[in-house]
Amino acid sequence: MKIYIDFDDVICETAKYFTKIAKEMFNIEVPYRQVQFFNLKKAFDLSDSQYDELMKAGHIPENLLKYEETAGASETINKWVDEGHKVSIITGRPFDSYEPSRTWLDEHQLERIPIYFVDKYGRESFNQECTYNLTLEKLYSMTFDFAIEDSPAAFEHVLHFEQCKVAVFDRPWNRQLEFPNDRFVRCLDWKEIDRIFEEYVMEVCFPVE
Repeated sequence: MKIYIDFDDVICETAKYFTKIAKEMFNIEVPYRQVQFFNLKKAFDLSDSQYDELMKAGHIPENLLKYEETAGASETINKWVDEGHKVSIITGRPFDSYEPSRTWLDEHQLERIPIYFVDKYGRESFNQECTYNLTLEKLYSMTFDFAIEDSPAAFEHVLHFEQCKVAVFDRPWNRQLEFPNDRFVRCLDWKEIDRIFEEYVMEVCFPVE
């Protein structure tokens, strides 16, 4: 199977680190469990300039390399690769964060997994032609059978993959959301994601007649 995996708050604990940065930079204290919006400007009630500073700080290499791995992520992903599945990481991180992102993956035993950068959220202000960047049109031309996302803002992208099962990683900012259709299923952790994936593989490969 072809598997799409988001990076932040799926493979690593990005939002938890951003709560620390917001506290350090602006003395704004919002516990992780109270981060009710994917849009951190709204979640932390920041001005435009504060938001820009926060995003810049959160994506400098030394901070990106500090993000903690989400429990079970690398173990599960490597198991899927060993089973013969094709896994790709599709991230909305800034294009210029490739090097530290690649280093983080390599340091967490995910060196076999390719990473692609897509302007999922309309944040990029310039066009950067690199082999690891994808336009939305290029992304939509790809096929995936299974996807893992946390961001409500990215659901519109995975909807382009026909018949793709979508595991929504449970996070505070998506708990009140109504999913687009029954192909989306909430998962609390990587153990549950793996269970849902294995069930889906069996359903696709051995359909009940």
